[in-house]
Amino acid sequence: MLDLVIAASAAMLSPAAAGEPETAAGEPQTAQPALLPEPVRAIIEAAIATGDETKVRTVIALVRTTNPDSAAEIDSMMAGFEGHLAEVKQAEAAAREAALRSAGLFDNWSGKGEFGAFRATGNTSNTGLTASLDVTREGINWRHQLTGRVDYQRANGLTTREQYLARYEPNVKVSERFYAYALAQHESDRFQGYSGRSAISGGIGYQALKKDDIQLAVKIGPAYRVTEFIDGRRESRIAGLIGIDFDWRITDRLTLTQDTNAVAETGGSAVAIIDARNTTLDLNTGLNAAISKKLSARFSYAVEYDSNPAPGAVQTDTLSRMTLIYNF
Repeated sequence: MLDLVIAASAAMLSPAAAGEPETAAGEPQTAQPALLPEPVRAIIEAAIATGDETKVRTVIALVRTTNPDSAAEIDSMMAGFEGHLAEVKQAEAAAREAALRSAGLFDNWSGKGEFGAFRATGNTSNTGLTASLDVTREGINWRHQLTGRVDYQRANGLTTREQYLARYEPNVKVSERFYAYALAQHESDRFQGYSGRSAISGGIGYQALKKDDIQLAVKIGPAYRVTEFIDGRRESRIAGLIGIDFDWRITDRLTLTQDTNAVAETGGSAVAIIDARNTTLDLNTGLNAAISKKLSARFSYAVEYDSNPAPGAVQTDTLSRMTLIYNF
């Protein structure tokens, strides 16, 4: 692109390329739109041939500044390029929609796998493992998301952490900004006092921000939760769900995610379930650094809170993770 700009500048400053009209002595000169010098036109055509919109707009802006008398011809060339670009984008969008409509059940899935582990020996013997899998299928109006996660730690022969989570969340677009969601989740953490905790929910969501570098969505709806405690008790309660989904790409290689959940934990989501007896909230702040196109490193810090934990359990747990993420 720099070569095109330099060439354009040279062509526009060249006296031989000016091509100014001459008139016979004593005859009045009629004001007419000046034609673009051929070298300058060639530079614009070369930029258009690349199909790069940014490159074309940069060259056009430079040429328009230095050749104001040829504005009509420049605008005509730009209009032609924009018309062609619109046709290309429309064709690509139609092709994508056709592909989505004809896709099979196992098509159009994407996702990421996250893994981290440690092993220490000597005065203490510690082993730790954290792993998760998140897959998503995007359709024209529907999106399906499946998440699974496990955290396990063993110290000096004793298990000190054992947490499992599985979740399925479909949603469908209602309008450009609004969507309806459903959610089903099951988790287990005996160190927090329950052998199983299941929740289902459904409601409405709103996409507050949707830009290339930052996205924010909120959702709210009723929920129903069943908790099975390790002492044999079982509770079923109507609850409310509030969720936030936030992602901020700070640079091309650095992304900040903010999670708060008891229903779900995934980069950039925040979900809380509230009932009259107990409020559960998981806060997870993460920073992803891209290593390559498909591989990134992640540091996250999680706080898990239960306002009314089981007997013998504390209200707040914290967990720091260092993991690798593979996108597919």
